[in-house]
Amino acid sequence: MSLKTVIAGVEFKNPIIAASGTFGFGREYNEFYDVGKLGGISSKGLTLKPRCGNEPVRIAETPSGMLNSVGLQNPGVEHFIECELPFMKSLGCVVIANAAGACESDYVAMADILSKTDVDMIELNISCPNVKKGGMAFGVEPDGVEHIVKAVRKACTKPLIVKLTPNVANIAENAKAAERAGADAVSLINTVSAMAVDFKRRKPVLKVGNGGLSGACVKPIALKMVYDCFRAVKIPIIGMGGIMSGTDVGEFMLCGASAVQVGTANIFDPFASLRILNELTNLCERDNISDIRTLIGGLSVE
Repeated sequence: MSLKTVIAGVEFKNPIIAASGTFGFGREYNEFYDVGKLGGISSKGLTLKPRCGNEPVRIAETPSGMLNSVGLQNPGVEHFIECELPFMKSLGCVVIANAAGACESDYVAMADILSKTDVDMIELNISCPNVKKGGMAFGVEPDGVEHIVKAVRKACTKPLIVKLTPNVANIAENAKAAERAGADAVSLINTVSAMAVDFKRRKPVLKVGNGGLSGACVKPIALKMVYDCFRAVKIPIIGMGGIMSGTDVGEFMLCGASAVQVGTANIFDPFASLRILNELTNLCERDNISDIRTLIGGLSVE
């Protein structure tokens, strides 16, 4: 039985990737189990300079999910390269650097810097607000997606994954725009824009008002969007959004994902990614699936 999958020429020992923003750089989780057993880790979202993130409250529970407005708290790309990347490379799984920015030049600089390191892939987080365009996220319109990806592609020599936001009119059109601009893969979905209200205080629960919804509650949305993108593009897709079990992984792969990222599950269960990997292994054994890649795009809609 083979759990191997390949994305943009990069081989993963299995399709389970720890999602950006939920796993740090793997250090804390490695105290619970050998995270090198996973297929890969996508780093905390990185910026050119360190960021403290938003003021609390910035996390809130919701039914079957959670809201976050952490605000890209991170130590900055130079600290990552010097202090975190050597540890991540020592784990023996694929290392993906998640790059964020506030303007086009930030993204281009990040791609250039990270391309000169030992990271295996770069994941471009285009859900960030473009400060030079009134705060609208880079990834909302296909033209914006194509423009930013094309600019980054010129500076990026690593396999480039573009992480897509679901807060759009047609995510498949954005996936096609990323493909046209030179993306090697797309990952989706990022969090869904949402909010929670404190009735007694007559205020939003989160300090900044709204945040990103993730967890099991967004899985049906994510499955549909992965399926739509699979039919629209030829580049590989990394699926995410509410993955809580090995069966969930199989469902995403049937919809077209070549691999998945596990996010919110890690927050409430530090063993989640390993458990999901074990469940996927048992699922393949039970159903006589000799090669996990045979599931990709295998959904029957007739």
